[in-house]
Amino acid sequence: MKKNAFSQESAAASEELQQELAAQIGESDTFRDKMKRMASNNKLAVFSAILIVVFILLALLAPVLTPYELEEMDLMARLSPPSAKHLLGTDELGRDVLTRLLYGARVSLAVGIIPTVVSMIIGAFIGMISGYVGGMVDTVLMRLADVVLSFPSLLLAMVIMYTLGDGISSIFIALAVTNWASVARVIRSETLSLREAEYVEAARSMGVKDFTIIVRHVLPNCIPSLIVLFTLNVPSAILSESSLSFLGIGVQLPNSSWGLMVNLGRSYLYDAPWLSLVPSAAIMLVVLAFNFLGDGLRDVLDPHLKDA
Repeated sequence: MKKNAFSQESAAASEELQQELAAQIGESDTFRDKMKRMASNNKLAVFSAILIVVFILLALLAPVLTPYELEEMDLMARLSPPSAKHLLGTDELGRDVLTRLLYGARVSLAVGIIPTVVSMIIGAFIGMISGYVGGMVDTVLMRLADVVLSFPSLLLAMVIMYTLGDGISSIFIALAVTNWASVARVIRSETLSLREAEYVEAARSMGVKDFTIIVRHVLPNCIPSLIVLFTLNVPSAILSESSLSFLGIGVQLPNSSWGLMVNLGRSYLYDAPWLSLVPSAAIMLVVLAFNFLGDGLRDVLDPHLKDA
């Protein structure tokens, strides 16, 4: 009896210890497990992800969802309020606002996503090289990042836009140049801690090349931080594009973007408020959705940030 009781106590203690270690380490959770946990614990993040997918689908299916062309005019129906024929009304040239909103989503979302991806690739590469190599390389790269971060991002983007000229490609370059430094700083700090990990030391002692160590060991462990940074940097890029277009140095006609629509509609704010309010609401919804999704991903991918 005593032997059975002792065995049961040992088994219970062992199970309790394993649960405690699993709770502390948390390495057994796969990415799918973490997403399931976020789906069950953070409904707002899930709703935000669905909303983002809906906006992307609306942008891709714009020619199918609207019977009007982007520049199709009806001067007899200019500044018409929302109706069954024009669900979101028309602008000063009789163009359907819903059509321009859907086509504008293509530009605004592309400007938010593509420069963010480019800046994250550049920032991640520089951050990993800086943190892993150290020394003079680290000093030079981080001082360069400090120079970029010392300028207000919107002001630096305006300078680049004035230098390169108007156009969507110029916006891509401007936003990519202004956003890589913050990514590099975060990834550098991650790399500094990973560089001293036992498995990295073991790989280095076995003669594995530094590039292979960075790609196989450092980069995979930085992916959760990169995912979170992506969801938080996309709305920043969308707001920057909207600000540049509102100031008249961003997207230009005949293209359409949400920021440009707000700029063009401000002259009719009292007569036709929907011209500015509709794209403004779209910007607000997308920005909030990306921010809420980023918060949810941060909580499940890096629980230390949640507790901090």
